[in-house]
Amino acid sequence: MKTAFETAKAVSAGELTARQSVSAALAEIAKRDGQIDAFLEVFEKAALAQADAIDARKKEGKKLGRLAGVCVAIKDNMTYKGQLCTCGSKILAGHRAVYNSTVVERLLSEDAVIIGRANMDEFAMGSSSENSAYKVTKNPRDTSRVPGGSSSGSAAAVAAGMVPLSLGSDTGGSIRQPASLCGVVGLKPTYGLVSRYGLVAYASSLDQIGPFSADVRDSALILSVIAGHDSRDTTSAPAEKEDYLAALEGGIKGMKLGLPKEYFVEGMDEETSRLIRAGIEKLKKLGAEIVDISLPHTKYAMPAYYIIAPSEASSNLARFDGIRYGLSDKNAPTLKDTYSKSRGEGFGGEVKRRIMLGTYALSAGYYDAYYAKAQKIRTLIRRDFDRAFETVDAIVTPTSPTTAFKIGEKANDPVAMYLSDVCTIPCNMAGIPGLSVPCGDTASGLPVGIQFLGRPFGEKTLFKLGRAFETA
Repeated sequence: MKTAFETAKAVSAGELTARQSVSAALAEIAKRDGQIDAFLEVFEKAALAQADAIDARKKEGKKLGRLAGVCVAIKDNMTYKGQLCTCGSKILAGHRAVYNSTVVERLLSEDAVIIGRANMDEFAMGSSSENSAYKVTKNPRDTSRVPGGSSSGSAAAVAAGMVPLSLGSDTGGSIRQPASLCGVVGLKPTYGLVSRYGLVAYASSLDQIGPFSADVRDSALILSVIAGHDSRDTTSAPAEKEDYLAALEGGIKGMKLGLPKEYFVEGMDEETSRLIRAGIEKLKKLGAEIVDISLPHTKYAMPAYYIIAPSEASSNLARFDGIRYGLSDKNAPTLKDTYSKSRGEGFGGEVKRRIMLGTYALSAGYYDAYYAKAQKIRTLIRRDFDRAFETVDAIVTPTSPTTAFKIGEKANDPVAMYLSDVCTIPCNMAGIPGLSVPCGDTASGLPVGIQFLGRPFGEKTLFKLGRAFETA
């Protein structure tokens, strides 16, 4: 399959039609998704209609957008008017979006084709896709293994070559961890850079939409389209539109990269560690200077995250009450029973666990001991990064401490599952950008990702780093 950059260039030049691009993607999905289960739904008719409209405008001599004819999959927590949006949950089974999310609007405005909605862990809570109410997505490299999560279908669809681009959301690693496990590029932008309008919230102060792609150039291309201020999102940063493609070239000679000792955690796979160390040597050969640094509050990131994120989730998910929309037990004798039965039947085990954790942390007598303290720790984590960026241009770490694990291996051990995100969570807590780039394969053929962390709104530096690394 062509990259997004190549496809858009060919369609704009008249060397390829949008219908041909979409038909090729639909054929690949039909061929591969029976084994992968990346998609919950494919918008075949709508996608072909979009393609024909793009081709008609081309025939009329009109200039096409930057993503002309490029097929994009969206995670099942982003609204696309008229299409189902279930967040991988039974409680939203049958729910159709009544408006477009900002990212969908911006993709459509640049002539991208939304090809389907990708599977995910329910309400973005999980690291393996096993929490989806509908199906378990498999890793294209080894279908006995997980693709990571929660943006499991989005990562697998790109890794399997079914689409060149997809969108996921990242609250504690849900783009970068599956990107690492599937062997693709995954970007978590700076908090506020990409509008969250139309993204069904998990933890509002942490969630951020970002892309999956086969290479860094495609990631820069789509970010140029979806980034920028949106007045409908109160957390949207007043950032100007950027051309991230312009930042790719020039190399990284003289760039100073921090290597934090805290990220080479106990329990990290030996092969993962070896490949990351080899990647660091490659960066040195490209002219980067590697500097040992410390981010001392990193060890507190995970416990603080599992106070803040569930607390925000317990508040955000209160709207799913069986009254206004979604699943409702119509036979319940009282209003309280309607709430209880609808939520009890509609939410899966992991979502219930996090709602209870969050409700407890926010309850009277515990707020200061848990939530308020976790927010103070978050500030300390952010200050660690601020100090580091006074002396380094970017930070390099592993993306995940392990490669893809077997389906079912950690399903009954929540703590082991949570540890999958130990290297990605600090980035969300600090609100900074993170980019995962493939760093090689283990002897058994499983991919490993290397993570680059940057200053707030430092995506251009990360793209330059990632492009130099993948080219080498």
